[in-house]
Amino acid sequence: MIDQPTAEQALKEMQVLVGEWSQTATPPGGEPWPGEAKATFEWLEGTDNQLLIERSTVEMPEAPDGVCVYGCDAANGTYYQLYTDERNVCRVYQMTIGNGEWKLWREGEPSSQRFTATLSDDGNRIEGRWELDEGDGWKTDFDLVYTRIS
Repeated sequence: MIDQPTAEQALKEMQVLVGEWSQTATPPGGEPWPGEAKATFEWLEGTDNQLLIERSTVEMPEAPDGVCVYGCDAANGTYYQLYTDERNVCRVYQMTIGNGEWKLWREGEPSSQRFTATLSDDGNRIEGRWELDEGDGWKTDFDLVYTRIS
């Protein structure tokens, strides 16, 4: 039998996301998007805390509700996010989390994207920025702040 690496430490890094969060999104130079936005992160039932699921809702027609599943490859110490939303968009992001930082990124059509965030010391706030590159360099898409509700 092959000795398999476990994901115990990698999964502990994702624990900081577990809970319910309000979200505030602000485009460059603009006002925060109107309406309420929330995200809930919880361990997917039946996975022994191996997969994390995020469900997000936004009260703004231009911004889709979405579902993400987070997991890791214990052998390589890498994380991934599978993303889908009500527009039938499906994407795979690479991810890192730890030491107060959370990053997501992907390359591909119609644009490359990246999210870089800082987690507060008390774990109750995440301040981040989504950026995109449509072939002409990285530009801010919107800033996104998560504030813990519970």
